[in-house]
Amino acid sequence: MSEQPAGDAAPNDPMHEYLTLYPEVVRAGSLQNALQAVADRAGYGLTVELTSAPGWRQVAARVEAGGHSANALMAQSKRSFIVDCWTNGVAMATGSTPDLSAVVGALHSWLQDPGVRGLVAQWPFLRTWELAEAHERGEAIPVRWRQLREAAARKPDTALHELVEAAFEQERLRVLSPGQSMCWVTFSRRAAPPICHDLPAAMPLRNGGYQVRFSDGRLQEVDSAAEAVAAIVAGLPDDAVAQP
Repeated sequence: MSEQPAGDAAPNDPMHEYLTLYPEVVRAGSLQNALQAVADRAGYGLTVELTSAPGWRQVAARVEAGGHSANALMAQSKRSFIVDCWTNGVAMATGSTPDLSAVVGALHSWLQDPGVRGLVAQWPFLRTWELAEAHERGEAIPVRWRQLREAAARKPDTALHELVEAAFEQERLRVLSPGQSMCWVTFSRRAAPPICHDLPAAMPLRNGGYQVRFSDGRLQEVDSAAEAVAAIVAGLPDDAVAQP
């Protein structure tokens, strides 16, 4: 039996389709191995791990330390390593580059906790956004409220806008983190995971009224946004306060 030439992948090897775009990764056997080799040569002391998703084990990898984590993934259509950076379950930065060394450098930098602005300044292929920076400052809840209000104001559904504005006027709701799940306006004690699912929520109905959903599964229909908000507030447990 003839041996497979070095640097090639057998046609039935999952890495075969990546050979043209990612020859050094294919030679290494996986993205994890390729990233680890670059990190070792650079002396970063970085431990690159396999991803937990079985179908991506050869083409994706991750790093994690001190609440920070990042994932790297190989695109199929062109040579591009996609990088996503996270802090305690919150997406903080993302971007792509064809440069394997830049990926390793960005992964290493992120675990050193440079702050998200410092990270994207050092590695311009990454970008961040307002909510990520707000999470870093501990100001995510007011930013989420502003973004929700702005989004509701732009939609033709005035009932949703009225509901969001009525909720914002209530101090007990204004200190909670707001969100939207399908048509529901939701509330959580935390802006970062784990998100709470035990607080009342409300949604506009097509007939012009509103429906309020409680943690025990009960549904209540009311006529106005003010009544919906009053029902939500009345259904809040005593411990429904903002948490770090």
